[in-house]
Amino acid sequence: MVAKLRIDNLCVFYGSFEALKGINLEVQENEILGIIGPANSGKTTFLKSINRMLDFTPNVRIEGKIYFDTLDAQKEIKRLALRRRIGMVYALPLPLPLSIFDNVAYGPRLHGTKKKKQLDEIVERCLKASYLWDEVKDRLKTPAFNLSGGQQQRLCISRTLAVEPEVILYDEPCSGLDPISTAKVEEAMRELKQKYTQILVTNNTKQAARVSDRTAFFLMGELIELDITAKMFTAPSDKRTDDYIAGRFG
Repeated sequence: MVAKLRIDNLCVFYGSFEALKGINLEVQENEILGIIGPANSGKTTFLKSINRMLDFTPNVRIEGKIYFDTLDAQKEIKRLALRRRIGMVYALPLPLPLSIFDNVAYGPRLHGTKKKKQLDEIVERCLKASYLWDEVKDRLKTPAFNLSGGQQQRLCISRTLAVEPEVILYDEPCSGLDPISTAKVEEAMRELKQKYTQILVTNNTKQAARVSDRTAFFLMGELIELDITAKMFTAPSDKRTDDYIAGRFG
């Protein structure tokens, strides 16, 4: 297996508070890595560290290394270039105040794509990849805010795909969605695995069990366990993992 990301002894401090404590793990190419754990375990901080979203956060100190392919993501890749290669989808859908078409075309236009035919192809490809095309193909010029919450989340996935990232980070992308919308997002994630490496932070252990190839359990800033999802959910190595999955805390 090829490691797309390698995290070496990552520690993150907010002032004197240590939010991540010596995290070591690899994310393999084209896998979905699920990250579970109770609130305040460092899951979102972990995603933000990968995407360099903490660079301008006051009183934050980061120690350790994050390697993207073989490059030091903090020193050898410019921040904007890194964020183009590592996209992020948030808990709350954040469509731009534009049409459905222009939301998806926004990134490519920003990076120099101007021809209508090219933009049409990108928009269709990305909306199909997020399982949204059939629902919106006849109303691409209507405002994105007219879409349902689940559709808006899939639109945000489409917008992320439009700049052709290599890695997609999801921060509880289905937390506000109904079961049908959640199933469509999960279906898109499974299909996207053919081309993309994905990291899914979720508070829904059942979701991690459904879509993740491997799962990491975070607790109070520590990586407690990382294993093949099927094994972790049936025979975890650490009692704390078992207690969390069984709902005895968290």
